[in-house]
Amino acid sequence: MTELTDSHWSDSKFSQGYRDSADDFIPERRKLMDITKFLFGHFMGGRNDRSVLDLGCGDGLFVQELFRVDPDMEATLVDASADMLQAARLRLSGFERANFVRATFQEILADDPFSAPFDFILSSLAIHHLDRERKAALFEYAFSHLKPGGMFVNVDVVRAPTPTLENMYLALWENWIVSNCDTSKEEELPGVPRKYKENPDNKPDSLMTQLRMLERAGFKNVDCCYKFGIFAVFGGTKNV
Repeated sequence: MTELTDSHWSDSKFSQGYRDSADDFIPERRKLMDITKFLFGHFMGGRNDRSVLDLGCGDGLFVQELFRVDPDMEATLVDASADMLQAARLRLSGFERANFVRATFQEILADDPFSAPFDFILSSLAIHHLDRERKAALFEYAFSHLKPGGMFVNVDVVRAPTPTLENMYLALWENWIVSNCDTSKEEELPGVPRKYKENPDNKPDSLMTQLRMLERAGFKNVDCCYKFGIFAVFGGTKNV
């Protein structure tokens, strides 16, 4: 596995802690999923035999939500973490058309495991671990693996355009955690924004930079449809 062993995600305890507490420290997580589901239903409505690729699937929660929209779709879930992929397998054990691939982004860029294109490609809170050059390469990869009329959606953290806004958004995030987290975790979770900022695994780029990357990759209808501080839902379509 490439570039996983030096990451927190290779640590089983870390990945389990993330799954246990994600709802407590990811602001408006349900809204992020609901917007993704809406985009899927809106842009994929009327397409037959819909196929989905989730890049950095984590525990499979987003794909589970998409299965609620279309239980007959086929989903391929990719993640570098064996623990996350196993959690996704358990979550989606009732869905026969869910396929799982253990690979890093670097590996799928270097040795593409997919030949057939997809209708809908998503990624959630994963691409910010790539540097700018590899983000651009992954956006190009997503474009090349979409069917005509398909859509790519990225739910991720982004870097604020100025240090003043960055500090304000991190304070907004911390305030959200304090106001919404499980009271049993209120001593440990408020430090999450600081840990995110200090973690060298995180390499966020600004929203505008990534929107321009998507346009250069060939996407149309490129935009951000939701933003809460540094958390954003953005993407584009592959027009016919």
